[in-house]
Amino acid sequence: MSGDGRARTYILGAGLAGRSIAAEMRSKRSPGAIAAFLDDDPAKIGTKIEGVPVLGPILDVVELLNKAPQDEALIAIPEAPREHLKQWYGLLKQAGFARIRILPSLSQIIDGEAHLIQAREIDPLDLLGRTPIRIDLRESLAYLRGRRVLITGAGGSIGSELARQLLAGGAERLYLLGHGENSIYEIDRELRTLQEEGVGERATVVPVIGELQDPHYTRFILHRMRVNAVFHAAAYKHVPMLESNPVEAVKNNVFVTQHLVEAAEEAGCERFVLVSSDKVVEPTSVYGATKQLAEEIVLNADGKQMRFMVVRFGNVLGSRGSIVPLFQKQIMRGGPVTITDPRTARYFMTIPEAVSLVLKAGGVGEGGRLYLLDMGEPLQIREIAEQMIRFYGYEPESEIPIQYIGMRPGEKLAESLYGPDEQPLPSGTERIMRVDRNNRSPGELAALLEELRPICFPHPDRLESYRNRRALRQALVRRIPTLTVNSDEPEY
Repeated sequence: MSGDGRARTYILGAGLAGRSIAAEMRSKRSPGAIAAFLDDDPAKIGTKIEGVPVLGPILDVVELLNKAPQDEALIAIPEAPREHLKQWYGLLKQAGFARIRILPSLSQIIDGEAHLIQAREIDPLDLLGRTPIRIDLRESLAYLRGRRVLITGAGGSIGSELARQLLAGGAERLYLLGHGENSIYEIDRELRTLQEEGVGERATVVPVIGELQDPHYTRFILHRMRVNAVFHAAAYKHVPMLESNPVEAVKNNVFVTQHLVEAAEEAGCERFVLVSSDKVVEPTSVYGATKQLAEEIVLNADGKQMRFMVVRFGNVLGSRGSIVPLFQKQIMRGGPVTITDPRTARYFMTIPEAVSLVLKAGGVGEGGRLYLLDMGEPLQIREIAEQMIRFYGYEPESEIPIQYIGMRPGEKLAESLYGPDEQPLPSGTERIMRVDRNNRSPGELAALLEELRPICFPHPDRLESYRNRRALRQALVRRIPTLTVNSDEPEY
């Protein structure tokens, strides 16, 4: 321990990020707070950086460290492969470090400059999935410099990460829009704290509470904000929940998109990016159907000087309501961990990687185009559950049981990233593909929306249709035959 009895920190990584953290720690705490750098670079091992020794290789020295029980480890190698993170975490945990923290991925480290406030406790998400690619975020976001950017659903998993990364873009204003007061409050406070600690540029952050289901409000707010770019991440997403609430799913996911597109056109926005899902492909769920219609609304938009585009990808690790936080809670309760079917597999990507690619696509993409993120290979849900159980120090089955509960309404065993009438092609940007597709008739889409409107919104001449979920599903099935009409579907 340092002389004053406080915990010391061992920093894994003597590169630019690790040195940035060390410099910040020295400016805020006593020099003795940093015990050593740990690194694998032979040119650095045995040297000192600002008086702090560099030890290594990492795998060889962790068990030999003369550390106190209170000491901490901080992994400051944003580009580290997942396989290395797993090895390091196992060794650090076995060595008994009181706390193991990690810096965020490369998508949140600008020009190698890291800040202590960005460090957080390591969790299973850091060890799952593939190693993200290096993206120069400052360069990727040059198209938003000096612009006004609106994020819908800014309090959600994708929306809040969009906000964090957009701090680096030099935007004039970031509008954080959502109808959940608490979630918007949380991301607003987080961004302001990050700015106070030197993260990102000095964009003006504006929290906005509002209801996009109201077309009058949507038009008013986009004119008022004078928005240049819209990232539409707001949506209801929970598949079984939306099977039970199909009218609200259409109202929120389809008509909000239509309202927003029309308002963006009228307000003269320059770019509109819809965040979409692989569940649009031959959908068996109402959620997938609503996102398919939202895609068509955006791709059929005639913005003249605007770029309307769609970015589609699969599941993201750790989003609210997804399997990772569910598994965490189940493991903490002692199990069982519940899985629908042993064959279930999904495409997964970390939230920071998905968002950095969405932002990249927003800059390089052409109007009227659908883009697809390269998700790699699908992961077996059972394997994710087993890895998470082991992360928390238990053995699958013997200590934490795994229980199969059967498929829920609207779910598939596996998802596809593109449909039979779509062809993914290289876009010229790594891990982003453009999709050529057979365009459907805009007239058919318009007719369907007119059929759905009196079901979602009361109309004086069609009051018998209002909230009629059976009529809604029948209308959707005529357009999207992979959906089914349940024989026991209630009328209201």
